[in-house]
Amino acid sequence: MKHIQIRFGETIEAYPGKEKSFEEMFQSVNPMFSFSKRVWKPQMDIFETRAEIVIQAEIAGVNKEDIIIEISDKAVKISGTRPNKQPDRTATYRLAEIQFGQFERVLYLPSVIDLDQVSARITNGFLRLKLGKISRANEVFP
Repeated sequence: MKHIQIRFGETIEAYPGKEKSFEEMFQSVNPMFSFSKRVWKPQMDIFETRAEIVIQAEIAGVNKEDIIIEISDKAVKISGTRPNKQPDRTATYRLAEIQFGQFERVLYLPSVIDLDQVSARITNGFLRLKLGKISRANEVFP
């Protein structure tokens, strides 16, 4: 059975930064400049209940085995790759908004989590990551 890879660690490192090339700076003007060469950020929601933190990421077209989740007590890094599935390389694109290639997102957590209570699943193009919280006696929750 294929599964989503989850790594636990002390720190989370973001994708190493580099100076942007001319093509990368103008990708929003013409996305074909660097089709799948830059790291993109999937859209995400994060919410908290009394018992857990839930992160939902929109990652349609990404296979489970192409996702890596790294978790520390302070942050979560969700990264991976969406394969480029251009239907026709000879086509002239009039609009190209769907991003392919490497993606990465680092989210800083609002509460300390219990590393023994972590689960992840993908349904209908959405990754749902549940992180159980460590309860604190004096914690005030709205």
